[in-house]
Amino acid sequence: MPRPKSAVALEDVHWSALKTLFPYLLEFKRPVMLALLCLVGAKVASVGLPFLLKHIVDDLDQAGGVASAVALPLGLLLAYGFVRFSSVIFGELRDTIFGRVTERAQRRVGLAVFQHLHRLDLDYHLNRRTGGLSRDIERGNAGIGFLMRFMVFNIVPTLVEILMVVGLLWWNYSAGFALLVLGAVVAYIGFSVVATEWRTRFVRDLNQAESQSSSRAVDSLLNYETVKYFGNEKHEAQHYDRELASWEQARRNNRLSLFGLNAGQAVIIAAAMCGAMVMAAVNVTKGTMTIGDFVLINAVMMQIFIPLNFLGFVYREMKGALANIEKMFSILDVKPAIEDADEAGELVVPSGGIEFRDVQFGYSAERAILKGVSFTVAPRQKVAIVGASGAGKSTLFKLLFRFYDVDGGSIRVDGQDIREVSQDSLRSAIGVVPQDTVLFNQSILENIRYGRVDATDSEVLEAIRHAQLDGFIAQLPEGVDTTVGERGLKLSGGEKQRVAIARALLKHPPIMVFDEATSSLDSHSEQGILRALQEISREQTTLVIAHRLSTVVDADQILVMDQGRIVEQGSHRALTAAGGHYAGLWQMQQQERAREAQNEGEMGNEAGEKRTPLTF
Repeated sequence: MPRPKSAVALEDVHWSALKTLFPYLLEFKRPVMLALLCLVGAKVASVGLPFLLKHIVDDLDQAGGVASAVALPLGLLLAYGFVRFSSVIFGELRDTIFGRVTERAQRRVGLAVFQHLHRLDLDYHLNRRTGGLSRDIERGNAGIGFLMRFMVFNIVPTLVEILMVVGLLWWNYSAGFALLVLGAVVAYIGFSVVATEWRTRFVRDLNQAESQSSSRAVDSLLNYETVKYFGNEKHEAQHYDRELASWEQARRNNRLSLFGLNAGQAVIIAAAMCGAMVMAAVNVTKGTMTIGDFVLINAVMMQIFIPLNFLGFVYREMKGALANIEKMFSILDVKPAIEDADEAGELVVPSGGIEFRDVQFGYSAERAILKGVSFTVAPRQKVAIVGASGAGKSTLFKLLFRFYDVDGGSIRVDGQDIREVSQDSLRSAIGVVPQDTVLFNQSILENIRYGRVDATDSEVLEAIRHAQLDGFIAQLPEGVDTTVGERGLKLSGGEKQRVAIARALLKHPPIMVFDEATSSLDSHSEQGILRALQEISREQTTLVIAHRLSTVVDADQILVMDQGRIVEQGSHRALTAAGGHYAGLWQMQQQERAREAQNEGEMGNEAGEKRTPLTF
């Protein structure tokens, strides 16, 4: 399966990425056309300013020593002020109008990437780096805003303005001024392109260093508890500092290369300005040009090189923005490993029967996990799957939920192959209590309501009662409005599992899967929840993946897995009587429970002996 590249080389950027942005521009045709009109108005006013300034200076020079207000070229001065105001206001209107187009494009692309990430398969998300991925999306979105604001309304208009000025200089003065300006512009652009291509590797290294340092920081903070368990704060800080040192070096190299680029551009601008002013000064001394012409040449050169200098900045940033956009769009190029069939219909679950037919599966071709697993779960039946760790129990659930597709065989729900129905309809029919519960950083109420987002508060509270959470919530100052923290870190493992159980109960689907759902609960809470699950099992088909056999003794059927195969199946009583694999597991767990009870009793007796009697 294709994966996004870890870094996109700027020299490998494809300009075709711009084609993907044009539809977003065309979505608002009227605002774009109005912005273009404002652009034309701003450029006409900008080019006209130096010529108005020339006539003002010449009129003042011809007035000589006359101090009368009549001698002032009031009309030209007012016109100059109006044209300068028009240049600014048209530019502001252009940016304001086009801002809506830019922001809508960023919103649409951001949403598309977000939705696509949720469509990608579990394997992609198990291998992604959250920090680096978030930075790629953030930079890509910013790159879209930059390109749409500056490239469309600055690069092409600036080049048009330069051509207009060159033509006017040729027409009004001589080919020398026009060729000087044109040569300086060509040299400036040529140098900017060559130097920018040279320094692209420094920008690439900086982007990669930023992504790596961000990924490391996010990864460490997400595993905050693990860091604390092993006292590795210093190790994490040293590791992060090494990433920051790489970032610091990359930043320094990028800054020095930028200095070289800016210095070269400054030399070209200074040489062109100096040459034009010398030519104009010589012509003034000869009497072929006026003082106003000298001022016009100076103003034109400054006016040309200010946007040209900005053009160099835009080009440099545009290359980086294109790289960032291409990096973000590469996420959209990743194809999900699990996709709906072309003619996929909706799953219809009248009863909730499940059938595994000779299912074979491996996460890689070198290692098979399931080796021809076949079993049937009758409607509204409770079936437990037990076995040692690594036997393939949880893999069965992932295949049923279609996080992965089987390599061989098939899985059917009420006779329908799950590969032939839509994933949305399949997953809406299955409620899940996972082994590792991760919660949103919201209130308990909203985390439980996530099971069915349109549920009423009374329905959520009923699910809380069934999950044995009401007693715990009653002790909290904020009750169900208590925030659980990032990934639910403010709750214990047992409390998180009960929230997950309540969330699944609220969904109330025809099929329920419990993957070690009571592994973090104490015996008292476990018994209460097991009674609630027994009531639910009468109405739903229930698949229980369990390590503790005591939680599944009431199952209609127990499947015993070992090394990817079902080695035994039957009821608890039949399997214990058979004296096989299940009986051995049951006996071993009973002995462990007896030892734990004995140890707890001894600790209680010790505490009683050490207790000091009261004396009066």
